[in-house]
Amino acid sequence: MKTFISAAALLLAAATASAQSPKYIFYYIGDGMGMGPVTAAETYNRTVLGNATPLPMMQMPVVGWSMTYSASSIITDSAAAGTALSTGNKTRTYMLGMLPDSTEVFSIAGELQKMGYGIGVTTSVAPDDATPAAFYAHVPDRNMFYEIGTHMAHSGYDFFAGAGIRGYRKNDKDTDLAEIFRSEGMQVVYGPDGIGTIDSERVLLVNPKGSKEWNIGYTIDSIPGVLNLPLIASTCLGHLEKNSPEKFFMMVEGGNIDHALHANDGGAAIKEILNFNSALEVAFDFYRQHPDETLIVVTADHDTGGMAIVKQKTPGGGLANIDYQKVSKEEFSDYCKSILRSRMVYKWSDMHDYLADKLGFFTHIKLSDEQEAKLKALFDKTFEMRNSADQKTLYASFNEFAVEVFRLFNDAAGLAFTTTSHSGNPVPVFAVGVGAERFKGFNNNIDIPKAILETVRGK
Repeated sequence: MKTFISAAALLLAAATASAQSPKYIFYYIGDGMGMGPVTAAETYNRTVLGNATPLPMMQMPVVGWSMTYSASSIITDSAAAGTALSTGNKTRTYMLGMLPDSTEVFSIAGELQKMGYGIGVTTSVAPDDATPAAFYAHVPDRNMFYEIGTHMAHSGYDFFAGAGIRGYRKNDKDTDLAEIFRSEGMQVVYGPDGIGTIDSERVLLVNPKGSKEWNIGYTIDSIPGVLNLPLIASTCLGHLEKNSPEKFFMMVEGGNIDHALHANDGGAAIKEILNFNSALEVAFDFYRQHPDETLIVVTADHDTGGMAIVKQKTPGGGLANIDYQKVSKEEFSDYCKSILRSRMVYKWSDMHDYLADKLGFFTHIKLSDEQEAKLKALFDKTFEMRNSADQKTLYASFNEFAVEVFRLFNDAAGLAFTTTSHSGNPVPVFAVGVGAERFKGFNNNIDIPKAILETVRGK
């Protein structure tokens, strides 16, 4: 972990820059990253990794918090929250870039583009997903992927990145979206190997062909050959520095945080927040070189999972048990489903060895005889009797055995969840640089983009 500028120096730099207008704006959004997950990640960083230096976002001199409710619910979805964070307007669930009456509203990215700023919109999930799409699209339903893709193409923004595009097919038929991208001068490049081929002013960077379209992959799964958020952030920054060196705006979303929290996968969520902070270091490094011209704002669209650190129910290890986790709950569930689909003979001894290798069960996380007996009975029900109900969440479904395995793992790590959905809990806000003082204290999510634009306009 790098050592950052002291809090006092950051405050001095922010005060010195406050009278200026930022040329370079970084807007980092941790999807689902409420105060509970942030606290858990920082506690892991301090107690397990042994870092006396806090996570980059927690070193920022300006700290606040934000309410996230939408126009239609005290508990928002990412479309309404993304619209609030991008346009400064509340809207209804599922709506993007529109008021509840379907009037189109425009994001700060679009407004800054009119002022000559280069624009980059990036994420660790799909670039046509709710939060990134809120910065360029105007649709009544976040699932209108073809229409969202056309809005992406016509936006004129310099750089997009994420897992994949869902609008190439609609109603089981191919669309003309790829041709629209070409006609708008957008070069589509695939995976880390494609970055070196970028030679266009407008770029869409996605995962290698054949990868998931909705998620670049969890950090904890260590998937070879795919994109990761720090690489996406650094590639976007390099492109904007080349295309628009005088001024630019860059949005970076840690979308996988939300996916892990929906799954109630505490270990994967913590690793995603650490990865998000590694991506944030890209902006912080730039800030060091341009402290009087840069603004960085970090927040979340909403809290997911209602996650908290609690007293562990299984003796020993606590958060240190996360280091024995080598597989996400989603990947583990897919592994279980592949066994069931294949109808192969798979014994409890095989699963025992897998759980020891991938999650540290039995070797480091000691289950009681009663816990192990219950887990084996559930294994028999799932894999032999094939009588297991699924737990459905927003992005995945998990068989009963996978749910119990990860409940036991969370118990051992000392992590608890109140829901597999979003919560109405407030989210943190961190800021540094030109105008950072505007984000201190209590915020409503619609206040944040307004404050960014006011800073740019010198109001």
